[in-house]
Amino acid sequence: MEVRPLAGAVGAEVLGLDLAAGIDDFEFAAVRNALHSHGMICIRDQAAMTPEDQLAFAARWGRISIHPYVPSIEGYPGIMRIYDPNPITQTWHSDSTHMREPHAYTLLLARTLPEVGGDTMFASTVKAFESLSSGFRSVLRTLSAVHEGTDRAAAAGLDHESVVAVHPVVITHPSTGAEALFVNGNYVTRIEGWTPEESRPLLEYLYTVVGRPENTYRHRWHQGDLVIWDNRCTQHAVVGDANQAERVLHRVTVAGGVPA
Repeated sequence: MEVRPLAGAVGAEVLGLDLAAGIDDFEFAAVRNALHSHGMICIRDQAAMTPEDQLAFAARWGRISIHPYVPSIEGYPGIMRIYDPNPITQTWHSDSTHMREPHAYTLLLARTLPEVGGDTMFASTVKAFESLSSGFRSVLRTLSAVHEGTDRAAAAGLDHESVVAVHPVVITHPSTGAEALFVNGNYVTRIEGWTPEESRPLLEYLYTVVGRPENTYRHRWHQGDLVIWDNRCTQHAVVGDANQAERVLHRVTVAGGVPA
């Protein structure tokens, strides 16, 4: 097993593993440490993994989370078929932050890829927070933000209160102790206690900081890439430039705790 950083802020590739054949606890601990060190990892050459393999590997990270309104692929509860870039996926975001306990990890396996396009951008919200002045960081630590589910949740008939959560603007990663920004353009509607109009300038500035090139990495997919990211310290956004060419990835998410 070899770990190679892919960018200065976030991302590393992991070589030399065959997850379909299985890895031992020592190797898994090394993979987990690599993810916590780099925020996002790509384990190369995993095209041989079956849906059963992906679910079994994801279960080693924690409890698999089944999406409340986007269906799983038939026969495999917990695996979502990702195929069409849309305004939601093309916005910098962390997965499902409107939940009281957002996802800790996401595992995305490349099944069918276009010849060009369809890359995914990743950003370190730890690096973004560290880039701010000490005074600004102190202010942000006192704030919380309201996260609300998208229109897709309402269209699926979910009660509004079930897809609303309030989380700190700055959270501490439970394993690494690193502080990270925890606001994103998909789900945050306002700062708690502020109006949306009052909140907008601050939030838009923070989103701009997250997306600065020095805080990001652009991942060009290869067949069999298994990309894993930590939703507590990264954000991601798909690049919608595949020109409607077929792009299919299988996603599994792992439940997390209450951000603090």
